Amino acid sequence: MKEKQERNETGWNFDNSYSRLPHPFFSRMTPAPVRSPKLAILNRPLAISLGLDTQALNSDEGAAVFGGNRIPEGAAPLAQAYAGHQFGHFTMLGDGRASLLGEQITPEGDRFDIQLKGSGRTPYSRGGDGRAALGPMLREYIISEAMHALGIPTTRSLAVVSTGETIIRETELPGAILTRVASSHLRVGTFQFAAKWCELEDLKALADYTLHRHYPEGEAADNRYLFLLREVIKRQAWLIAKWQLVGFIHGVMNTDNMSISGETIDYGPCAFMDAYDPATVFSSIDVQGRYAYGNQPYIGAWNLARFAETLLPLLHDDEEQALKLADAEIKAFPKLFYGHWLSGMRAKLGIFNEEEKDEALVESLLDLMQKHQADFTNTFRALTFDKAKGTALFESEEFAEWQKQWQARLDRQPHPRSESHERMRNNNPAVIPRNHRVEEALDAAVSCGDYSVMERLLAALAQPFAHSPEQEEYTTLPSPSGRPYRTFCGT
Repeated sequence: MKEKQERNETGWNFDNSYSRLPHPFFSRMTPAPVRSPKLAILNRPLAISLGLDTQALNSDEGAAVFGGNRIPEGAAPLAQAYAGHQFGHFTMLGDGRASLLGEQITPEGDRFDIQLKGSGRTPYSRGGDGRAALGPMLREYIISEAMHALGIPTTRSLAVVSTGETIIRETELPGAILTRVASSHLRVGTFQFAAKWCELEDLKALADYTLHRHYPEGEAADNRYLFLLREVIKRQAWLIAKWQLVGFIHGVMNTDNMSISGETIDYGPCAFMDAYDPATVFSSIDVQGRYAYGNQPYIGAWNLARFAETLLPLLHDDEEQALKLADAEIKAFPKLFYGHWLSGMRAKLGIFNEEEKDEALVESLLDLMQKHQADFTNTFRALTFDKAKGTALFESEEFAEWQKQWQARLDRQPHPRSESHERMRNNNPAVIPRNHRVEEALDAAVSCGDYSVMERLLAALAQPFAHSPEQEEYTTLPSPSGRPYRTFCGT
């Protein structure tokens, strides 16, 4: 009775709606216990917003839950089944190292998946050990929380525990489990799995569930499944535009990593761009540049076309009519994306209204940035505070000419310069999780057990538009290196 009371006091309030879907979509399982779970970091603000007691979580009991050694009351652990195109090749996948505990219902009535990543083998592990290393889990914590602070829809990180165990990759590494929070873990790959290996009624059940959970306003639409397709396309167009506006490179935009809710999911080989170049790739496995920064909008459209294919049997009884409906929606994506991107670029340059030549003004600046290898974030930051000097870009005659055009553009709008300045401050972050700073924090935490470096970095990233003196040290560029920065999937 005492244990049950302690669990209730923690604030867990689980429902398990996903487990009420047809059985092909999941396998019930219990996370594999770990030797000695120890809390490495706890996201207190997120915990509070979920209705959880941070003191109870910051205990041996909390560590046991985050480590998979103890199942909270009301949870019903399972691993989700899904498929996906990985670098263009279709395959069966599923949660190979993750367990969905259930869905936490917040005091406000919102619903969030609580997932343990690195919690052991599942029926979908495909030969893997189901575990995760401390470094990659802390990395996902840092990047996902930075994305949230930037106002970009994302899964979030509630906690990371070290497991007291060693996992083997290229070398021995300390094990860890990340507790991930998401609006849901429904993916394009979930629908691909249903379309390929399930019955039509199962696919319909999945689509109805998705509508009810994420797009309830569409349940009364004349064609509810067309509504679903249209809304997912809208959210992804907005999401990818937000990525582009801060120089974020996902790194592994497989269809199983495209969330139906429109959140950024899976922070394996992701990174933020320093010098502007559309061909930038960080992932060690993306040797062809499929998921390069400049390709992300195109891959987004490709992934959404795969989603549309799964819905064809639901869109219309006549296959030809279904194809026409789906094709019309997919063709809307480029315009949607570009509208969001150009609007965002106007904001980054302090522009409120619209002129026909704005596109050329933006593209001209980006071309100059690429030519002079200018830092993406710091270039816009310098423009914000009228400190455009001291770099090859700012000292060039071409930039001087561009700046005249930009200033003239600002003069043609009715808003005063003070409002343009404020618009730029609110749309050009002072800090991003720069790769060398992230690596510095991870090295201190993993190699030395020193989390203070990571905590200071997280504090700076928590208010990216503050432009405070304390953030200045995090705006500096990495030292020149003969080797390109590389990221890894962390599996």
